Amino acid sequence: MSLSGNIRRLPVAHDQDRARDNLSALGLKTGALADLIAGAAGSSVYLSDLLHREGDWLLEVADKEPDTVRRALLEETQSVSEDVLAAQLRKLKRRVALYAGLADLGGVWALEDVTGLLTDFACAATDRALKAAVGKEILRKKLPGQSAEDIDVAGGLSVLAMGKMGAGELNYSSDIDLICLYDETRFEPDDYGEARASFVRAVRKMTAILSERTADGYVFRTDLRLRPDASVTPVAISMEAAERYYEAFGRTWERAAYIKASAVAGDVEAGKRFLETLRPFVWRRHLDFAAIQDAHDMRLRIRDHKGLHKAASHLGHDLKLGQGGIREIEFFTQTRQLIAGGRDPELRVRGTVDGLSVLAAKGWVNSDEADQLASDYRALREAEHRVQMVADQQTHVLPITEDEFARLACLAGQDPSEYAQALEEMFVRVHRLTEGFFAPSSPATSKTNRTEVAELSREVIDRWKGYPALRSERAVEIFKRMEPVLLDRLAAAARPSEALVNFDGFLSGLPSGVQLFSLFEANPQLLDLVVDIVDTAPGLGQHLARNAPVFDAVIGGGFFSEWPGAEGLTISLTDELVRLQDYEARLDRARVWAREWHFRVGVHHLRGIIDAHAAGQQYADLATAVVRALWPFVIETFAAKHGSPPGRGAVVIAMGSLGAERLNAASDLDLIVVYDANGAESSDGRRPLATRAYYARLTQALVTAISAPTAEGRLYEVDMRLRPSGRQGPVATGFGAFQTYQETEAWTWEHLALTRARVIAGNADLGAQISDFRRALLAKPLDRAATLADVADMRARLATAKPGGAALDIKTGPGRLQDIELFAQTGALLRRDAARSLSDQLGAAIDVFDLSPEDGRVLRAAVDLFWTVQSAARLISKDALTSEATGASAEAFLLRDLDVESVADLSKKIAKTAEYVADLIDKSIGADASVG
Repeated sequence: MSLSGNIRRLPVAHDQDRARDNLSALGLKTGALADLIAGAAGSSVYLSDLLHREGDWLLEVADKEPDTVRRALLEETQSVSEDVLAAQLRKLKRRVALYAGLADLGGVWALEDVTGLLTDFACAATDRALKAAVGKEILRKKLPGQSAEDIDVAGGLSVLAMGKMGAGELNYSSDIDLICLYDETRFEPDDYGEARASFVRAVRKMTAILSERTADGYVFRTDLRLRPDASVTPVAISMEAAERYYEAFGRTWERAAYIKASAVAGDVEAGKRFLETLRPFVWRRHLDFAAIQDAHDMRLRIRDHKGLHKAASHLGHDLKLGQGGIREIEFFTQTRQLIAGGRDPELRVRGTVDGLSVLAAKGWVNSDEADQLASDYRALREAEHRVQMVADQQTHVLPITEDEFARLACLAGQDPSEYAQALEEMFVRVHRLTEGFFAPSSPATSKTNRTEVAELSREVIDRWKGYPALRSERAVEIFKRMEPVLLDRLAAAARPSEALVNFDGFLSGLPSGVQLFSLFEANPQLLDLVVDIVDTAPGLGQHLARNAPVFDAVIGGGFFSEWPGAEGLTISLTDELVRLQDYEARLDRARVWAREWHFRVGVHHLRGIIDAHAAGQQYADLATAVVRALWPFVIETFAAKHGSPPGRGAVVIAMGSLGAERLNAASDLDLIVVYDANGAESSDGRRPLATRAYYARLTQALVTAISAPTAEGRLYEVDMRLRPSGRQGPVATGFGAFQTYQETEAWTWEHLALTRARVIAGNADLGAQISDFRRALLAKPLDRAATLADVADMRARLATAKPGGAALDIKTGPGRLQDIELFAQTGALLRRDAARSLSDQLGAAIDVFDLSPEDGRVLRAAVDLFWTVQSAARLISKDALTSEATGASAEAFLLRDLDVESVADLSKKIAKTAEYVADLIDKSIGADASVG
């Protein structure tokens, strides 16, 4: 679609005579393009002048595809010959400005298309001017060691675009902020001075080409003052000097500026490498909430300097720096990016709208507020463009008279009074949405009365002032502002005293508080999260109290990112462990890492981000990754003393719930180890071991690595009773013995357990062979009657040993989860199905026992009910859950995804469901057994 054929809106001519003059000069009378030109020329002196000078060119391209016009403009910019460089760049600037202006006013392009063309042209013009200037230095032999071949990379001089140019958001009549750095490694030390002088001359020449006003106008006003210590440094400095400056003296505003920095001209690759070296300076690994106060102070200094504290108005208000203006949104976005971007690379985007979008996606900004700010940002930028279009002035200030404002409204194609109201409402809205982040309100009056505070134990509250987190004046100041809200939240908890004690434990364990309290102040929902945890799930609350560092994960952007799966988690943990050389340090790091991820799953489940089924999968992914990542390091450490694993090595097989990929917050791990000695009788290390002893001790080393308490606690409890012959068998089994046992000696229950076996770590070829063996074994025909008789006997034994039946016990007892799992495994075994998941095995059972669609539906609904309760109960408490011990918040969480009103109703539903399912299983197994 062409420019002339895609006009969606029209400006209104403020000066009809000027509009008619432009149309007459171009020979236009009617049509959408004529109306667009008339409105633009009649309200903008600048556009009217551009139409007089470039109108014929516009008519030539008006019917072409905008992308075609865009490409042609940029290609011509990059190929301008040096003898006409200055004049031709100015002509191209006029054409870019005219085309972009009309595409903007006519609604042909969105804001991003307009700013994109302006930015791309600025980059191309800068690159062309720079290479022309450096080329002359090289050809005059003024740049040591460089030849004509080096002109294409400007002899190692790189230009970084800062601000809106760096982010691809250049204004309609903007200056460009550039930092010019050269790669000093291209020169001998003795040549540094000469090279620097040459580059300084080239930069000055480039600046003149771009910014000097001639009869043809100018290309871009160029500002070089964002470079390090601009008052004393030359306009071109070495990358090494710039890096040293930022390491020693870099300030928060410079970190924020580099969020948008982009290498755009000259030696672009060198510029990209420099930006990568600055990554630790810009993106701090540890979250830095002091940036909030720094940004707020900067905003106030700008307002004080410019005198911009006055209330918003449609007359004379600064669209960029005034209250509710563009800079408010940019500071809001960039400061939040600085806080969390060190831990979450996905937050490191340059554009303001893109930044708001990713911040909302990661939960750092409310999505509705982010959408509103993005919409207002676009509207403010469009208003800014129209202010600048009037006379090609680098201004952000609205007209000061009603008549001039009416001209602006005409250019925007709006009624002046309606446009004035819309702008004023926007200023107020933006200020309201951003100000609270930077300038928290004074301490709120607590709604907690004296009686409630007494119930919270004044003694506990009073001792907070002596904790390490509250030693600094700044920490105390911030905490005072948030304390009333905290006390209100604690007093409203289902168990206030317990919530207080758990929060007290958390607070006492913090080594410092400024950054964390700043986080709570800026993100009150995270304070709510802490109190919710200690109130709803005491188990998680105790974990938080003992492991306050997990908050670094909670408040990092990755805490809300997409779940990486078992493979991604394995890579992540492996990367962490590879960096460490000490085995004990690796075990500690694995525990810290797993704790953060385990905590994330629990919090996501608690807050409803994921449901019980997703939580079950994620806990299983995490356990799989832990075993898979640790296993090579266990082998490496063991082999250092006893030699490499003899034969083909070993694999770790997950059994039970881990094999089926569904765990809860308190699950242990059912594992077995199978090895293949492949004829080897012993290992070959400095302290060799016989093969059987080697793998037995290696297995014990794995169990120790996972379950032994270290300074950072333990990972999981490990249960190996599902290995061949159970407790009587060796802890590691040879592959041949494993095959023989499963084929000739295994009990029915062991084949049932094998239906959920899954190789999760170890030798890939051996693992594939074991998986093939499992699949072939399960495919063999069975004596149906004998199998069902064994299952019936197992059910009877379980009913005697673990009768269950407690109101909220959904695991043990007839018709409950354990009974359903056994029934499902029986179905998979009888159908000779290698499926592992409970859902797939249920499908096999429904088929094998010819259950009606209704019975199948009820059976699946029972699994959903029981698993939802089980998953929530284990998160709330590791002890058996009772209705008496369930507080209001815990009850709400427990019932959140269930169609019941109370715990009493839930107990009744569990009992009724279990009774129906038990009867269904009794009939299925009993009927089949009798038929057999």
